[in-house]
Amino acid sequence: MQNLLIPAAPIDAGIPADAIHRFLDRLEKYQVPMHSILLLRHDKLVAEGYYTPCSADSLHRLFSVCKTLNAIAIGILAADGKIRLSDSIAAYFPDKCPEQLHPWIEAMTIRDLLMMRTCHASTTYKYDIKKEWVESFFTTPPSHKPGTVFHYDTSAAHVLCVLVERLTGKPMLDFLRSRVLDEIGWSKSSYVLKNDFGDSQGGSGLMATSRDLLLLGYLLLKKGNIGGKMLLPEEFIQEMTSNLTPNTLTGGVISERQGYGYQVWHTCHDGFVCYGMGGQLALCLPKQDMIMVTTADTQGLNGGNDLIYNSFYEEILPALDTHPCDEKSETESADRLSKRLASLSLAPLKQHCRLSSHSITGASFLETGVCAKKINQKTARLTANSQGFSDISFSFTEDAGTLHYTLRGEACSISFGLHSCVTGIFPIYNMCYASSGIWLSENTLYLKTHIIDTFVGSIHMEFVFGENDVTVFMKKIEETQFNEYAGHFYGVFDSSDSSD
Repeated sequence: MQNLLIPAAPIDAGIPADAIHRFLDRLEKYQVPMHSILLLRHDKLVAEGYYTPCSADSLHRLFSVCKTLNAIAIGILAADGKIRLSDSIAAYFPDKCPEQLHPWIEAMTIRDLLMMRTCHASTTYKYDIKKEWVESFFTTPPSHKPGTVFHYDTSAAHVLCVLVERLTGKPMLDFLRSRVLDEIGWSKSSYVLKNDFGDSQGGSGLMATSRDLLLLGYLLLKKGNIGGKMLLPEEFIQEMTSNLTPNTLTGGVISERQGYGYQVWHTCHDGFVCYGMGGQLALCLPKQDMIMVTTADTQGLNGGNDLIYNSFYEEILPALDTHPCDEKSETESADRLSKRLASLSLAPLKQHCRLSSHSITGASFLETGVCAKKINQKTARLTANSQGFSDISFSFTEDAGTLHYTLRGEACSISFGLHSCVTGIFPIYNMCYASSGIWLSENTLYLKTHIIDTFVGSIHMEFVFGENDVTVFMKKIEETQFNEYAGHFYGVFDSSDSSD
C-alpha cells in the first residue's frame, strides 16, 4: 500500500506550527536526548524530524515495542483458530516444563501473558542468564497466583514470540510481514535480535525505523482497517488497546500507571501507547485521531518519558483545531518548522553554571584551553584495576578532542566535540556513537558518549586533573553492556612527556 504517510502542513491537520515549535523548545529546555519525532493527524504527516546522527533510514532499537508485535501475531493466530487465549501456555511447551509443574504455572493462560498477569513478579531469565529463556519461564518458582495482579514480565513476551515461531515455522517478524507488515509499507531492513539460544528476542529485540513505529501505531489506531481493507481481527485489536489491567501499584511513573491492554500501555486522554524503554513511543489518541512517535534515550533522565508526554500534552493538545492569528504568520512559522526539522541534531553538553575561581562561563573557558594545553598528548599510567584500563591521554584541537586509552591491551579512542557531537565507532563494541565534552571547571573535563546502535545508552566520564595526576570517574547508563566503563581510576602522567 503506497503513500500511507502523506506529508502535509501542520495547519491542514488542525495543528498550528507554533505549537510544534513550543513542543520542540520544551524538549530542548529539558535536555531530553531525542533521536526522532513524528506527528500524524487525520492521516497527514505534519512533522518528521531526525536528530543527527539518526536519520529516516536508521534502524533504531525499539526495545519493548516488540511486545506489541507479538500480541498482534497472537491475535492473528487466534483468529485463524490455531490457538485460544484461554489455553494454558504450558501445554504448548511440554519440552520446556519440569516433570512436576507448579499448578500456578500450569494454570497460566495465553491471555495472562498478554496482560502481564503471569505468576512471576519479574523477568525470569534475568535470574540466571545462562539458563535457556523459555525454560526459565516454566521452572522459576512462581510468586503469586496467575491472572491476578500486574507485574511487568518481559519473559512472558519472549515466550509468546517463541510460541508464534513454533506454530508458524517462521521468525515472528517474517510471519507478520506476510500477513500485514508488507501491506502497510514496513521497512524491509528491520529485524529482531536473537538471543544466545537462537530465539527472536520477542520482549525487547526489535530493530526498525521511526516510520515503522508510526505505521504500527497507525495500524492499531485504525483497528486494522487500512483503506477499507481489514488486515487484522478488529475485535481483538479493540480489546488489545483497551484498559484491561490496573497497574497503579506497580507503575514506576505516572505514564506507567494508567492501565494495560495486550502488550500495549493505556495512557492519559483515553489513549494507548506502544512503549519501548528509553523513549521509544508510539502514542495513539483515538479521540484526537493523532499519533506522536518518538525515539530517544531517556535512560538516566529522571522522569524522562513523562517529560516527552507532558510536553506533548501541554503544548500540542491544547492547540488542536485553534486558529492562528493570520495566514501569513502561519505560513512563516511552518516554513521555519520545516527548516528546523531538517536540521535537528543531538545536542552537545552545555555549561549551566559559572566557574567558581574565575567567574567565567564554560564556553569562554574552552577558548582559553589552559588545562587542555597542559595535558595535550601527555600519557597518564593508571594504577591496576579490574576493568583493564592501563593508560589514558588526550589530543585537542580548537573545538574538539580525542580520548586515547588502552583497555585490556587494545588501543582505543573516542573523539568528541567541544561545541557539537562528534560521531564514530565505539571501540571493541563496534557500535555507532556520538560524543561531546565540556570543561566543568578549570581542571575538570566531562565527556558524554551516546551509544545509538543495537544497544542504546550512554557512557559518562569525568576527568579531574591535578598537577601531574588524574582521577577518573566512569558511569555507564545501559542495561547489559559496557560494564567495564564504571568505577574510579587514578593515574600519574609520565614525567618524560612534554606538551606543546
